Amino acid sequence: MYLKTLTLKGFKSFADTTTLDLEPGVTVVVGPNGSGKSNIVDAVAWVLGAQGAKSMRTNKMEDVIFAGTSKKAALGRAEVSLTIDNSDGALPIEYAEVKITRTLFRSGESEYAINGVSCRLLDVQELLSDTGVGRQQHVIVSQGQLAAILDSRPEDRRSVIEEAAGVLKYRKRRERAQRRLESTEANFVRLGDLLREIRRQLRPLERQADSARKYESMTTELRQLRLHISGRELAGLRVRAETSARGKAEGRRREDELRTQLAGLDADVMLAESQLSAVGGGAAVGEAADDPFLGVDLGDVLARTESLYAKARGHLAFLGERRRSIERDRNAFVDQGVVESLSAEAARLDQELAEVQTQAMDLPAQFEE
Repeated sequence: MYLKTLTLKGFKSFADTTTLDLEPGVTVVVGPNGSGKSNIVDAVAWVLGAQGAKSMRTNKMEDVIFAGTSKKAALGRAEVSLTIDNSDGALPIEYAEVKITRTLFRSGESEYAINGVSCRLLDVQELLSDTGVGRQQHVIVSQGQLAAILDSRPEDRRSVIEEAAGVLKYRKRRERAQRRLESTEANFVRLGDLLREIRRQLRPLERQADSARKYESMTTELRQLRLHISGRELAGLRVRAETSARGKAEGRRREDELRTQLAGLDADVMLAESQLSAVGGGAAVGEAADDPFLGVDLGDVLARTESLYAKARGHLAFLGERRRSIERDRNAFVDQGVVESLSAEAARLDQELAEVQTQAMDLPAQFEE
């Protein structure tokens, strides 16, 4: 397995798309200081998953994007593609060539792709783990790094050897599995706490549920009782309305009878007035002829008759007003006590009217006197 091509676009000093074709064997990049030789090595490390800004010789990861010059505008992303020859099947993938691409945007978003298919950094690391190309990038040795590896602690040297031997992959998997187990154990503990809390709250919730069911049942029963009572009240109001209607009809009938009687009384009074007027004239003549009926005081009789007539008209007006009041009270569904009081008042007025009629019937006898 060997690197076949390296394509850079917008990575550090490579503003334009630059492709390097690598052949099997030793490839040497020669150039003066500042020409960007180290940027090529950084691009290889970056596309393979390097995460530290210091390993890229920058303050932050966004600094790997071309920042622009006086003649060329800055770019919005950096992209590096590395094509690996896999004709010997060293990589566990069914392709003769494997193209790994990494893209970084100025917003901080990063994307990885294997043969144009979007993937995760973990997928890239898993793909390269069996080839000795790992995250520590010990296959890339920069100036002074060789001495650092030789002078490193035994633990660090062991990690480098394990990575080159392909053991580090399994150690990383074991670490991820242990972290997942710890997370799962923490979730179990949390689940146990939740179960205990739910069991503690279950009994009060059951009591509340029973109370809610009882409340719903009692509310339904109360609604039915209210409907029943409202129906009975409505039936009673209908009966009272019918009774008031019959009372109104009876009052109108009685009023018509009283009006007829009063009309008859008016006619009798007018006849009596005309007769009294005639008798008054005759009394003047009889006075000259020494009439024996001269001592009769017809003025008193006339005044009494007029008083009875006015009283009868007042009773008629009062009855009309009481009829209108009864009709208003009936429309407002007055209670039975008001109806009884009106009936008693009507009976009293009938009695007074009967007395007036009796007194009016005595007028002819007084007139004869």
